[in-house]
Amino acid sequence: MIKTQFGIIDDIEETQHYSYNPVKYHCVPIDDTTYIDDWWDRLKLMKTYFHSLKRPEYGLARYGITLIPPESLPAFQDIVLSDQRIHKDMCLVKLAERINDAINQNKFMIHFGI
Repeated sequence: MIKTQFGIIDDIEETQHYSYNPVKYHCVPIDDTTYIDDWWDRLKLMKTYFHSLKRPEYGLARYGITLIPPESLPAFQDIVLSDQRIHKDMCLVKLAERINDAINQNKFMIHFGI
């Protein structure tokens, strides 16, 4: 099982180039192959940034780091909550909770790809 991880950035810095540090962002891991593959068509419509705010993109940096802005989080939340496997996988429940926390706090999320 290959893990991809999602966390919350407390203080986003416009000039910072983010690097791999899932502990710092209290990341929630999910299985990449099981979920990201299935969600891919919807994920690639979300406005994001790759590694820093200087690199606007769409979707997730599958093998890198993605910054997900607050305005994209409702779409991400919808993707996770609409997956019927959420009733069987506590990792998805934790991810949905983490997304909700980021929305409520108007924070960016960070994604660490495989």
